[in-house]
Amino acid sequence: MRATIFLFSLLLCLYGEVVAQQGGTIKGKIHTKDGNPAEHVSLLVKGTGIGTTTDDKGTYLLRRIKPGTYTVRVTSVGLVTQEKQVSVAQDEEVSLDFELQENASQLKELVVSASNKNYKVNTPSEALRIGAPLLEIPQNIQVITSDLLKDQRVFDLLEGVSRNVSGVTIQEHWGNYTRMNMRGARIAPFRNGMNIESTWGPLSEDMSFVDRIEFVKGPAGFMLANGDPSGFYNVVTKKPTGQTRQELNLTVGSFNTLRATADLDGQLTGDGKLLYRLNVMGQKKDSWRDYEYNNRYSIAPVLKYRISDKTSITAEFTHQYSKMSAIGSAYVFSARSYADRPQNFTIADPNLEPSTMRDNSSFLTFEHSFNPNWKLTAQTAYFDYSQVGSSLWVASVAANGDMQRTLSSWDASNKSKFGQLFINGNIRTGKVSHRILGGLDLGSKKYLADWNQYFVLDETVPFNIYNPVYGFSESSVPVIDRSKSLEERAAGNILAQKYGALYVQDELGFFSNQLRLTLAGRYTIAETNQYTTLINNQKFTPRVGLSASLNKYTSVYALYDQAFIPQTGRLANDEKVKPISGNNTELGVKKDWFGGRWNSTLSLYQITKNNQLVGDPSDPTQTLSLQLGQTRTQGVELDITGEIVTGLNAVVNYAYTNSEITKDTDPAKVGTKVPGFAEHVTNAWLNYRHGKGTLQGLGVSLGYQYQVNRHPWFIADGTNSALPNYFRLDGAVSYQFKKVTLAVNVNNLLNTYLYSGAPYDFNYDGTSDGFYWQAEAPRNVRISVGYRF
Repeated sequence: MRATIFLFSLLLCLYGEVVAQQGGTIKGKIHTKDGNPAEHVSLLVKGTGIGTTTDDKGTYLLRRIKPGTYTVRVTSVGLVTQEKQVSVAQDEEVSLDFELQENASQLKELVVSASNKNYKVNTPSEALRIGAPLLEIPQNIQVITSDLLKDQRVFDLLEGVSRNVSGVTIQEHWGNYTRMNMRGARIAPFRNGMNIESTWGPLSEDMSFVDRIEFVKGPAGFMLANGDPSGFYNVVTKKPTGQTRQELNLTVGSFNTLRATADLDGQLTGDGKLLYRLNVMGQKKDSWRDYEYNNRYSIAPVLKYRISDKTSITAEFTHQYSKMSAIGSAYVFSARSYADRPQNFTIADPNLEPSTMRDNSSFLTFEHSFNPNWKLTAQTAYFDYSQVGSSLWVASVAANGDMQRTLSSWDASNKSKFGQLFINGNIRTGKVSHRILGGLDLGSKKYLADWNQYFVLDETVPFNIYNPVYGFSESSVPVIDRSKSLEERAAGNILAQKYGALYVQDELGFFSNQLRLTLAGRYTIAETNQYTTLINNQKFTPRVGLSASLNKYTSVYALYDQAFIPQTGRLANDEKVKPISGNNTELGVKKDWFGGRWNSTLSLYQITKNNQLVGDPSDPTQTLSLQLGQTRTQGVELDITGEIVTGLNAVVNYAYTNSEITKDTDPAKVGTKVPGFAEHVTNAWLNYRHGKGTLQGLGVSLGYQYQVNRHPWFIADGTNSALPNYFRLDGAVSYQFKKVTLAVNVNNLLNTYLYSGAPYDFNYDGTSDGFYWQAEAPRNVRISVGYRF
C-alpha cells in the first residue's frame, strides 16, 4: 500500500506534463468496397509520428492529438494509399472512416502475400469487459495472438503456451488438463470471460478454435467472477468476422503425429446479417513413451445474427473428444534420484483400458448498443464434461527398482452454468470523463468423481524399473465396475460451488483523460460444497487503480485490489477449508515503441494471501490439501512484444518471483517457499520473414525457455527439491507463397532431457524417501502445409 501512495504522489507531481499533453481523439472504421472490415491496416497522422493499426473489426483509435488540422494516411503492402484531412479541437472526438478500393478477397490475398504477422494487440477482447486500450489499463495484461500460436505450431495448452508470458510455468499434468502457475499460485482458467476452474479440469483447449489467450496478471477477483489474486488466463474462441475466408492445415511429425484442421469463416445470407464460423480438428498422436497416446478431435460451430446495426446474437458450441492411455502414465518414480531412467521410460502397460473425455460447452451472447456511448451485454454458458477412465499411480518403489503400481477408477462429471449481465458506458461530468462498468455475475459448478475402486497391479511379482516386463495375463487386468450410476459410485466425492456477485466500476479521466482514476467495488456471496461439508461466504472487495499518460506512447500505473476466493478441497483433519483473502499492490510502466509497432510492460508487485491451499505431500491419493496461514509473493516482470524492425516479430520476457510462507500455526514453516514457481524465468521467440526479392516469403524462427531455481508445486514442507535449471531451444523454417504456407518446426533442438518433479514420501511418514518426475519429449519435428482460399 505504501508503494501505491508513493506512485500516486509521483503521478500528481507530473501534473504539469500531463496537462501539457492534452488533445483530441480521432476514431473510425476502415472497410473494403464490398463492406467488410479491413483488419491490420496501418494509419499514420502525417507530421506527428502518431499511428496505429486496425483491429479485427476494422476499427482504430488515435488519442492525444493536439488541436489542429492533420492529414491521416492509410497504407498497407499492395493497397492503394489513401489520405484524408481532418481538424481536431481540444477535447474533441472526431470520426473518420475509409473505404479501400480492394474487396475483401483481394485484401486477404494481399495480406497473405505480404506475410503480415500480428504478435501485438492494442485492446483486450470484449470478454474482459474493460473497453479501454491496454496502454491505459492500470494492470499488466499480456495477449497471445493466433499468429504467434501458428508460428510455434502449438496444438493445445500443454504445449508451451506459457513461454510467451513472463513468469508463467506449466506444472505437472495428468494429460487431460493444464495447470499453469503465475505469481506464486495456480491461475484460474477462463473461457470467453467465464471462470471454468475446477479441481480437475477443464479439458485443455485445442488451439484450432482459439483466437487469442489473455493473461491477466495480478488481482482478478473483481474483473470476472472469483479468481486468484495472482491472475487468470482467458481463452477467447474464434468468432465470425464477416469476411469470407477458409483455411486448411495438415501436420505430420514425430511420434506418428497426424493432424488436420479446417477454419471456415463467412456469411450465410447475402445481406450479411447471418454469419458463421466453423473450426474442426482431427488428431492422432503417439508418444516418445511406449503404450502412451492421445487421440483427439474437436468441432466448434458459431453463428452470429445481426438483428440490426446495434443489436446481435451469437450462439457458439464446442465439442472436444480425447482418448488417451491411462491417466498418470506420464509419471516416473525412483528411490534413487531424478532422471534415474531413460527419457522414454514408462510405467504404463498395453493391457490397461484407455481413458476417454468428452467436453461440451455452449455460449449464447446478446449485445445491444443503445448509442455510441452505451452498450449492454448478456451472456450465458453451459459446460458439460464427462470422463471414463482410470488413474495409474505407485504405492512403493525400492532401491533395487522393485515397484508396486496401482490403478484406481477415475470416472468423472463436471457441469457448470454461468450467467453474466453487464453494461459499459461513457459519460462526462464537466471536464471529467467516466468509463462506467457495472453488472451481475452468477455461477454454479459441480464436480463429482469415482476414485473409490482401487487395484494393486503387481501384487505377486514386482514391476522392476531397471528390468521392466510389460503385459498382464487376461485374468489380472483390472475391471472397473460401472454397473451403478456415477452419482452412486462417487458417494461423497463431490466438489460444488454456487455464487452471485454485483459489481460497479468507474474510471474517471482528468485532463483530457491523461490521468485516470479507477474506483470499483464487488460484493460476492458464495456457497461451497467440499465433499460433504457446506460452507457459506460473503464479502465486499474494493479496487483502486491509477494510470497516467506521460506522453502519447507511455503510461505509468498503480493498483490496489483485495481478493476473495472460496476454495474447494479436503484437509486431513476434515476441518472446513477457508476462502482465500488478501490484497495486491502493483506498480508498472507501459510503453509503445516506434509508433506502436512493439510494446514493453514493466511491473512490480506484492501479493499477500491468507489460507492458500497446496497439495498435501503425505497423501498417497493426492486428493488432500494443506491450508497455509499467510503467504507473500513479490516479483518483477518485463514483457516485450511486437515487430521490432520490419519483418522481425518478437516475444521476449523475464520474471523474478519469490513466494514464501510468512505466517503459520507451525513456526517452522515460516520462510518456507510456497510450491509451484521458478525464481527466474526468461523466454524469447523471434520470427523473421523476408519481404522482398527472390527470398520473399522465407521465414526463420528461434526461441528458448529458461528457468532457474525451480520449486515444484507438490512439496510444501521445505524439502530441497534439487530440480536442475531448465533450458529448451526450439526453431522453425517456413515459406509462404501466395495462398500456401509450408513450415518445419523442431522442438527441443538440443535434445535435452527436460523434466519437472519433486521428492516423494512413499512411506507416508512425513519424510521424503524417493522422487517422481515427468519427462518432456526429446527432439521432435512437425511438418505443416496450409492453404488459404
